[in-house]
Amino acid sequence: MTRLISGALGIAVFAAVAGLSVSAQQNQMSFFIPSAGPGNGANLGGLAGADKVCQTLAAAAGAGNRTWRAYLSAAAANGQPAVNARDRIGKGPWMNAKGVVVAKSVADLHSDANLLGGENSLTEKGAQVQGSQHDILTGSQADGTLQTGDAPCGNWTSAETTGGAMVGHHNKQGGGAAPMSWNAAHSSKGCSQQNLIATGGN
Repeated sequence: MTRLISGALGIAVFAAVAGLSVSAQQNQMSFFIPSAGPGNGANLGGLAGADKVCQTLAAAAGAGNRTWRAYLSAAAANGQPAVNARDRIGKGPWMNAKGVVVAKSVADLHSDANLLGGENSLTEKGAQVQGSQHDILTGSQADGTLQTGDAPCGNWTSAETTGGAMVGHHNKQGGGAAPMSWNAAHSSKGCSQQNLIATGGN
């Protein structure tokens, strides 16, 4: 749910509405690829920091009247249970800034039936993501549950050259074990901004 660095996409995250209460006249967008972010690698300030980035960008786009969450999974730590990205984003449906419903339900979002891709995975401003960088941080498997192995980039607090996190391809193109996957294409090679750029992020 959130992207992190101005200009190109970079360390993006899928931002989705967890709580929705809007009238027909209001902005109906319920997901976006963030257009800007902290620019500090995968150190997003944890899940709370990533959510704040999403909330701030949504508010600037006129959609701050609902609760926004980053599509991120996190490992159990400090007495807190593991978190699955699929469990933090509500029940759907998810609509982009131009009114296209990309998925009707959680099951639909994590199936081949979703309409995500270069044309429909838009920023909160309604723009297509430009440039060759297409990775979005998720820390998740294809079904939206926590990635296997280590905590994704220290549960989103690390910008070190070590570690890593599962990323997807917002445009469903590129390399990796599953290049067509929007949420689980391959792991990043480290957690720093430079590592993410080298892997295919920004």
